[in-house]
Amino acid sequence: MEEKKEDLIRETARAPIEAIKTTVEVEKEGLKVVGKAAQFPVKKAREFWHKLGPGLTTGAADDDPSGIATYSQQGAKYGFQLLWLAPLTFPLMAVVQEICARIGLATGRGLAANIKKHFPRWVLLTTAGLLLVANSFNIGADLGAMAKATQLLAPAMPFWLLIFGFVVLSSLMQILISYAQYARYLKYLALSLIVYIITAFTIKGFPWLEVLKHAFVPTLNFSREQFILITGILGTTISPYLFFWETSQEVEDKIADGKTTLTARQEITPKDVSKMRIDVWLGMLFSNLVMFFIVAVCGATLFTHGIMNINSAADAAAALRPLAGDFSSLLFALGIISTGLLGIPILAGSAAYAISESLGWREGLNLRFRQAAYFYGMIILAMLIGLLMNFVGLDPMKALIYAAVINGLVAPVIMILIMLLSGRSQIMNQWVNGFWTKAVGWLTTVLMIISGIITIFSLF
Repeated sequence: MEEKKEDLIRETARAPIEAIKTTVEVEKEGLKVVGKAAQFPVKKAREFWHKLGPGLTTGAADDDPSGIATYSQQGAKYGFQLLWLAPLTFPLMAVVQEICARIGLATGRGLAANIKKHFPRWVLLTTAGLLLVANSFNIGADLGAMAKATQLLAPAMPFWLLIFGFVVLSSLMQILISYAQYARYLKYLALSLIVYIITAFTIKGFPWLEVLKHAFVPTLNFSREQFILITGILGTTISPYLFFWETSQEVEDKIADGKTTLTARQEITPKDVSKMRIDVWLGMLFSNLVMFFIVAVCGATLFTHGIMNINSAADAAAALRPLAGDFSSLLFALGIISTGLLGIPILAGSAAYAISESLGWREGLNLRFRQAAYFYGMIILAMLIGLLMNFVGLDPMKALIYAAVINGLVAPVIMILIMLLSGRSQIMNQWVNGFWTKAVGWLTTVLMIISGIITIFSLF
């Protein structure tokens, strides 16, 4: 009887200990589940980030300092009136860039190489030559804007030293760094554009409701100046250098994955195309969101205070300081520098791809300098022209006007060639344009033809 009592006492004493042990084990398992659950979104986000590539960087490169200057002028001169252009140009831009990316995926060649193969050589040489000139002018304007933006942060820094520094840095990063590292660098620089979205949240009393209203309700005064600015925005968002860069980067990505032969690069799956579409559409959405917020910020600050004469992105950053505070001005200036470091290499690189493919030179950022000396030589040449432009007395805004005129001539021609290439099954196999892609692509082409004509006639 006593033994039974002792056993009962032991069991009673052991029960809470076992309960505690069980609780600890359950907690351990629970913590493991929570840990895995917490890691899941982080892991998914990391996987998604790694999937993004040429589409994201191409879209971000569209918001280079010259583009920022155009959007700042739009906001300063017309306030929120033209905000609706951002959602309007988004699908047009995305469809065109998707077509370019699909050409690169399906053919395994860059855009210039495809034009060379299927159209008269003089067409390609003329457009490639004009692209080099336009991009060089753009590079010059971007370098000047970056140097002036840096001087807002460090006034003692000499202008000439900053220009040389940015040229050397941009050139060496393309020449010395491997393509895989360089592609990662471009992606992180693209992410820096988020500062323009953050800037809107740093401004007290930002008129969100009015901004949203103008995003979807078009406002036009049918003035000559407004139409010229609209064509400038179309030319900035849908620009020839983006066509060449997007196509070539799809090819570069395949080579980086080990597909070094043309036959291997032409083997694509629906999964490849789906991944490309997500990348391109997200990149163009990000680009247009940045455009939207730059216009909105300048409209909410500069326009409302009567500051309508903005000649560069650096001017916009300087003008923001007394109106929106030092922090907003700092973010705007830092954005100019980072977008320049992203956009200038892409401007130079796209021209180098176009010229090299036109003349049959070895090309590609996956190659070392000695393997593709002419290709890298063209990058350096474009950089040097842009550098010299800042020391020969050529006004940056005039340079941008010249670049806009050249792009107005080149863009419609290249877009017609792109639409013809992407519509031929003997070139694209099963990856030809669908009905809606074809409709939007040709609509955009017509708009760019009209835009080009308006841009050219506006100078006379």
